[in-house]
This record gives sequence, structure tokens and C-alpha cells, in this order.
Amino acid sequence: MEAVFVCRATTISPGNRSAGSSINGLPWLSNPLKLGKNNQRLREISRRRVTKVVPVAVVVSGLSSSTALEQLDIERGVCIPFRKYTPDTVRNKVLESRGAVLSLIGRGVEIVWSLGLYWSTLTYDFLVGRDEEVVPYRARQLRKLLCKLGPSFIKAGQVLANRPDIIREDYMNELCILQDDVPSFPNQIAFGIIEEELGQPLEKVFSKISSQTIAAASLGQVYRATLRDTGEDVAIKVLRPGIEPIIYRDLFLFRTLASFLNGISLQKLGCNAELIVDEFGEKLLEELDYTLEARNIEDFIENFKNDPTVKIPSVYKHLSGSRVIVMEWIDGIRCTNPQAIKEAGIDLNGFLTVGVSAALRQLLEFGLFHGDPHPGNIFAMRDGRIAYVDFGNVAVLSQQNKQILIDAVVHAVNEDYVEMANDFTRLGFLASGTDVSPIVPALESIWQNSAGKGLADFNFRSVTGKFNQLVYQYPIRIPERFSLVIRSLLTQEGICFTLQRDFKFLEVAYPYVAKRLLTDPNPALRERLIQVLFKDGVFQWKRLENLIVLAKENVAKMNSNPAFQVKKMSVPWLTEMQRSRSSQVERKLDLTDTIKDGARTFFIDAGIRRQLLLALTEDSKLHIQELVDVYRLVEDDVDIPSVALNMLQGLPSVTRDIMLSWSESVLADR
Repeated sequence: MEAVFVCRATTISPGNRSAGSSINGLPWLSNPLKLGKNNQRLREISRRRVTKVVPVAVVVSGLSSSTALEQLDIERGVCIPFRKYTPDTVRNKVLESRGAVLSLIGRGVEIVWSLGLYWSTLTYDFLVGRDEEVVPYRARQLRKLLCKLGPSFIKAGQVLANRPDIIREDYMNELCILQDDVPSFPNQIAFGIIEEELGQPLEKVFSKISSQTIAAASLGQVYRATLRDTGEDVAIKVLRPGIEPIIYRDLFLFRTLASFLNGISLQKLGCNAELIVDEFGEKLLEELDYTLEARNIEDFIENFKNDPTVKIPSVYKHLSGSRVIVMEWIDGIRCTNPQAIKEAGIDLNGFLTVGVSAALRQLLEFGLFHGDPHPGNIFAMRDGRIAYVDFGNVAVLSQQNKQILIDAVVHAVNEDYVEMANDFTRLGFLASGTDVSPIVPALESIWQNSAGKGLADFNFRSVTGKFNQLVYQYPIRIPERFSLVIRSLLTQEGICFTLQRDFKFLEVAYPYVAKRLLTDPNPALRERLIQVLFKDGVFQWKRLENLIVLAKENVAKMNSNPAFQVKKMSVPWLTEMQRSRSSQVERKLDLTDTIKDGARTFFIDAGIRRQLLLALTEDSKLHIQELVDVYRLVEDDVDIPSVALNMLQGLPSVTRDIMLSWSESVLADR
């Protein structure tokens, strides 16, 4: 019997198809929507900030009794024992109100009628043979329809704008308009909500407040105000009035409808439609609670507390609640205004380096990243830092997911496309047991065509465009958290190109990844480093040299805020505190722990020891020159006495491990 318990912290931080296949006689590609299953099994569970272990799923003899939500937890490598969203919670919340049944019937009729009428127009277009030529018009029609149906559908449209596994690319482009073009609600109502949350009149807390909204979104809107007590400028974010019952009602209807579509989605995507609704509903209800956003901000502040290149606004928790959040006002320059950034004395190329590094740290180091980094949410501070605002939409990647992502990078470097396809299965893009052999050639073609152009021409948008075609041809579902990753990377790459047309994203990304591989003490990353350095059993001397050069480049750039370099020279009002903050980072590439771990591995692991000895004697010659070249690259960055002392201090432990390894091999031989 196999029993597995899925758990996470109670503290939340947050078959094949072809282009010609059809539904009811309609060609798949002629329809804007497609549906989607996750049949993923539990392989490994990793947790972020565990405070309580709760059994929520049991797998017995390989048969899972998991619900769709538990499947999501398994796929993510985490679970949430106490969550805001469950299908039962939504149903109970909706049905407890007076007149709930009549309200559901009325809303259900409105939704079915509106969407049914729209779908009938698509069917008519297909029957008369004009389905492709009217796509721009039908896409606009869909966007307007979603706006008319209310905030739940606006939010659904925003999500669909980043889901090529569910909707066509031309429709995605139109739905992107929903990210910015959302009407605001009246000030009088907003100010009333703020007063209710504060428990006192506005004028007692704020000396002034803007008469116009600074920004409006599907779930809330933002004002600028000044605190009466301190004179500090703040941003006030207010939830739309009466939105929660509407969201719960629509989620109930969404999931009810999804239960009728499971058969189609299982056939076309390999995952049931209820799972997609559960993903959407879970994320949506999190965004409705501003206390969770306050926690997100605190987590980001903690993650970047020692980073002099990133600014996260503080949150005034004593003035915030579930419907209102008050944050420090960020007085920065919009990151789409290169001229203003230059005039402020900020080095543009350095600022882009700061932005890419911050994004990669969120994704690969913290596993907590900003899910909506559009130009209105990212600013250049006048001291060269990059500032983020709006933390309602964030995503969490478990340690397991981060390791698989790094595996995928390693497999791409080693051109191991079979394992890259298996990585997609492990991340939840493909259902467990899916035959990946048809997908391998497509992945190889996408990567080689993109990487073969070199760093100068590589960009995520072209790769994503090709990947979108791939997910439309195979049973691939993009998990919600990875749709946010893709959107985040695309948006930030677009900002980079706006600021500097010839910016090379990978020229900044590679040095960061190289430094992580060489210096991160995580055993999993040590293992990935070994995989990178050996290809087909042959040690890659040149690759090691390149990694060291790139890692040193990253350290050299980030010794002080690279966007800050011009300001240090030219701005007289720069304070000593700002100057010192710009230099609070490492000065050299510290390889002490890497060398120590490498020596330990050499003595303990017979396989690695054999491979390294073969590397030194490959082609019947001693590779002394390669060894000398590597040493010359690191001699200024390695404190030999310190390494020797660390090795001596760890000698008892290494000796014990060697003896244990030897005894295990002896027992194995017997």
C-alpha cells in the first residue's frame, strides 16, 4: 500500500488532436475557445513556510481519490489546508442568501443567452465560410460582451488573454485591452467604503485625497492621499462595492457549466474543465481579500530587504482591511518613458539590468513573483532603483517547481529534448502518462530556431508565439501560475524593448543563471551544475570557463546599482546614505562553498570521481592547460587559505561520509 499525504503551511504566502480535429463538426482552429485536464500524480511535495501539517489527500495502490483542487496542490508541490475557495464553500455562500435560487436562474439565463447567441454567430460564420475574415470583429464583440457581463467576466477575459491553451492568439490580443480599459465607480461610493473600513471620517485620517482615480481595474480602483498625522503621501486601493456576492454567484455558475464540459475538455486538453475553473476561482477570491495583498507586500519586502536595487512600498496595516489597503506612494518615473529616465540621470542600460535581475530573483530564487508587471505597475526611482506596486496578483512556485524549471534550462542547454518534454509533464502542462514522442520534434524545432539565431535575435515573444501554436496542436494545458510567469516575462521584455530597442534579454539573464549555478549552496542546484558540465559523459571545459566569465560579469555589474552609476557622478543632492546603500552587495564571485562541495563530491561519489579523472585524461592526454585556464579565471576570487581552513574543518564530516560510502559499496557487492 502506498500512502502519501499532501500538505502546506496554514500561513498563505502566496489524447492528441490535430489542427483539423473538430467539435460538433466545427474545425478546432476556427473556434476562438478550446477547453482543457490534469491527471498529474503526486511525486514529491515541497513546502513554503510550513506551520502546520494537515493530511488532505491519500493515494492508495496508485489510485488517487483527489479532487480537482487536490490535483492542483499535487501539481504545484504544495497544498493549502485552509483556503478561501472550494466548490463547497462557493455553493454554500451562494445558496445561503434569500432568493438565491431565483437570482441564480436569472443570472444563468442571462449568461447562457448571451454566450449562446455569441456562439451561434461563430457557427454561422463557419457555415457560410467567413469564419477567418471576421475574426477581428468577433474578437472585439467578445471583449465588449465580457465587459457587459460584469467583473467576473472581465477578470476571466484578462486571464484568457494569457491562456493560449484555451483561446486563439488573435482573440488573446484583443482581450489584452481588458488589462487597462476598465471603467471606474463613483468617488462617493469609494469614499464611503474607505470610511467604513477605517471606522472614522476621511478627513480625520487624510489631509487631502485625489478627486479622480489614479487607476481603475476590474476589482478595484486607486486614489492618492496624504496622511494627516505624518504628511506622507499614500496610495489607497478600494474594492468595488458589492462585488463579492457577484463573484461567488458567477463562480458557482462557471463550475456548474464546467461539469457538463468535462467530457470535451478531457478529450481535447487532457484535463477536466472543473480544474480550470477551480484554478481561476482560487486566484480570483485571493484578489478579493486585501489582507492577503498586505501579506504579499510584506513577503516581497522581506525577500528584497538586502537588495539595494529594488524598492517595495510599505503597507499601513492599521489603516487597511479586507476591502481597503493603504500603501506608501511611489513617486517614480513610468518605465515606458526612456527620455524622463535619462533626464533623471539614471543609466538606462543599468536600469534594465536591475529589472531583469529582479525578475529572475523572483522566479528562480524566491518562488514568489509579481504576476502583473505591466507598465503601470513598474517605476524607475530617482535613485536608480526599480519599484513595484500592486501585489494583488502574485504567484508562488514551490521548491519542486523551481527545480524543474532549472532542469528544463539544463536540458535545453544540453539539447536533451526528450527530458525537456518530460519536464513539461512534471510541471503540469501535460497529463501524467501522455506520450511525449510527438511533442519532442516540435520542442526541438522551437528551441533550435530561436537559440540558433544567437543572443542578438532571441526574444521570448517569438518563442511564445511558436509555443502557442504547439499548445493548440497537442493536449497541453498551461497551469495558471505558469501563464502568469509567461505574461510576466513577456511584459517585462516588452518594457525592455520600449526603453532600448536593441536590448538583449538573455545577455543579462545568462550571467545571473551562471552565478546561481556556481554559487548557490542548494544541493539540487549543485546537481544541476554537474549536469551542465557533463554532456554525453564528457566534461565541458569551455562551458565551465563560460559560466565563470558570465558569473563574474554579473557580480561586477551588481557590485553597486548599475543604474546608479551616472547619478553618483552627476547629482549633487545625492546623500551619503543613498551612496552607501548602492554598494551593499557582494564584491567578488565567492566560490569557496562550491569548491568545498566539489571536493567532498569528488571523494565520496565514485561516478563523479571517475568522470573527472577521465576529463583530465581525455583523448589520451593530460588536460593541464584547461585546468590552468580555469584557475586563472578564479584566482582573484578564491581565498586559498580560507578554502583550506574550511576543508580542514570539514575533514571529520568528509571522512565519515567516505567511510559510509565505502561500507555501502562493500555491502552492495556482497
